[in-house]
Amino acid sequence: MLTNREDKQAKQMPELFSELRQSVVHLPKVIRNASGISIYGKRIKSIIYTMDVALIANNNADAILAVYPWTPNTRILSAISQVAQVPIFAGIGGGLTSGKRSARLGTFAEEHGAYGVVLNGPTSVETIEAVNDTVDIPIIYTVVNDKRDLGKLIEAGVDIFNVAGGKDTAKLVRWIRESYPTFPIMASG
Repeated sequence: MLTNREDKQAKQMPELFSELRQSVVHLPKVIRNASGISIYGKRIKSIIYTMDVALIANNNADAILAVYPWTPNTRILSAISQVAQVPIFAGIGGGLTSGKRSARLGTFAEEHGAYGVVLNGPTSVETIEAVNDTVDIPIIYTVVNDKRDLGKLIEAGVDIFNVAGGKDTAKLVRWIRESYPTFPIMASG
């Protein structure tokens, strides 16, 4: 008799591809070992960080992280939402683009099906509060160093931390876990 664990190991999931749709970007299978984050009942373990619509349309990630270093543009988000077949986490500013403008962009993202909005590192508490008052989807704050008071960001409405610290990403994740052991974290690098 097989135990549940042995039964799981014995099961093979069939994989289907067509001739025209076989060359997609496959994320490393090891990502399936991650716990993931459940948003609206959908478990998300793998996230592809890109703005390339061809890549967005041809990958096997669970979600898209659509952030870029320029002023957020509704036409770009609209294009991404038309080709993405999975949830989108949409960048809505936080540096030069802030306050009511970020909140309006958040509303646009929500109306176009985004599963969450992403605010970048220098975002003020006031901008987070404005976005939190406006949208009903998770707010993701990008942590780039250990200089911010994470408690104030959480109080303002942040739901998930996106850790993007380059070579220090793992160190920043450990730093967050020391104070917030169960808070949702994405580590985009």
